[in-house]
Amino acid sequence: MRDGVHVSTRGGYREAARRADAHGCKAYQFFPKNPRSLSVKSIDESDARRCAAFCEERGIVSIAHSPYPTNVASEEIEQRARTVESLLNDLAIAEACGALGVVVHFGVYKGTDPLEGYRNAVLTLSTVTSQWQGRAKLLIENQAGDGSFMGTTMEELAQIRSLCIDPHKIGFCLDTCHLFASGVWDGAPDAAWMDKAIELGVIQHAAAIHLNDSVYPSGERRDRHARIGEGHIGERGLTWLLRHPLLKDVPFILETPSDADGTHRGQLELIRKLGGESRA
Repeated sequence: MRDGVHVSTRGGYREAARRADAHGCKAYQFFPKNPRSLSVKSIDESDARRCAAFCEERGIVSIAHSPYPTNVASEEIEQRARTVESLLNDLAIAEACGALGVVVHFGVYKGTDPLEGYRNAVLTLSTVTSQWQGRAKLLIENQAGDGSFMGTTMEELAQIRSLCIDPHKIGFCLDTCHLFASGVWDGAPDAAWMDKAIELGVIQHAAAIHLNDSVYPSGERRDRHARIGEGHIGERGLTWLLRHPLLKDVPFILETPSDADGTHRGQLELIRKLGGESRA
């Protein structure tokens, strides 16, 4: 099982990889640049190469996460243009660091025509994919339903990908808290959403799982991550997911509050236990 956490890039990309390795992680997530800005960042090629080499040597995989202001479905043309420029920059950094791809939220639309939100998302993503020539992929993340009506179902994820230019450059990152908060999942094993995800090809193109418990019950559309084992999802459902045969090579990455000691060691130990794996 490839498990890991979101790590800080303080000190550089190679240092971020070292932090993940120090926790015994086989996967990690990082922000390629300032998470609060869409400003383009110059790539430190030397640091990125050291990061990629370190990860390859230790068998670690990583994903990058786009900045918070990223919104592919925005009704504002200027916002979408800045999002395109930012995502191309994120992909270039991810590629240089050897990452699998860049997580991007499905998008938030606040206009009057719901279909326009979906059209905007397809147009924005396609503008990126038509210009991007690297191996790193855009990884569309399902949403919790708290800030938008969009992007909670497997049908939406599959349809948006299929409508984009060069869909082979797009994958998915599924968030367990978002699945639960949106009401798509009630935490039970053998969930119907998994059957639908397999049928539509979502699981086949899933590059990562954000493994988060939920502070609030299923269906409340409140995106609040809880520590693993302390939320409402329950260990039965998480165990089923961690041991699902189609996810055996997919990294599970925590985006949860740290443990009392300031690390995620306890949660990592728990998910390894739930996943049927022990590590010295």
